Amino acid sequence: MITTSDFRKGMKIEHEGEPYSIIDFVHYKPGKGGAFVRATVRNLLSNKIIEITWRSGEKVKKPDLDERMYQYLYSDGDDAYHFMDNGTYEQITLNGSQIENAKDFMKENENYQIMMFNGKAISVEPPTFMELLIAKAEPGLRGDTATAGTKPAILETGKKIQVPLFVNEGEVVKVDTRTAEYLERV
Repeated sequence: MITTSDFRKGMKIEHEGEPYSIIDFVHYKPGKGGAFVRATVRNLLSNKIIEITWRSGEKVKKPDLDERMYQYLYSDGDDAYHFMDNGTYEQITLNGSQIENAKDFMKENENYQIMMFNGKAISVEPPTFMELLIAKAEPGLRGDTATAGTKPAILETGKKIQVPLFVNEGEVVKVDTRTAEYLERV
């Protein structure tokens, strides 16, 4: 159990049988009456954002969350993505809504962190940094700096990002998956 005084941004809690992540919280101490905590939370199952109020010191349940590394095997095109547990070799199939955070960075044989709630997969997180091939990029023109020295490029996963003018088609680049930004050429 977690008390409201232990709340931190990003902490996972359970409310009415569903897991939530704390986005923000404020502790109120009105002049009259007891203190209370108001938190803005995101439902990890539906991604809905709501506000919940608790009395100060009230206990909240910790959710049964488990994060494991799975290897992405393939997609059969019917909104089904197949993963394999690196430890047990057990395979699971997820749908497009479950991999929403990682959809732009799905690469075969890459490891992804899958969050499970009560034994059911609820979300997929890609690695923070990934090395991806530039599938399509126009050649950069010397002296063309009207766009701050960047040009659009399409990665092997289909994601469109901005890269420097010197990066060409067929090269591998390192990308930050949190912001979808180019970091360096590999």
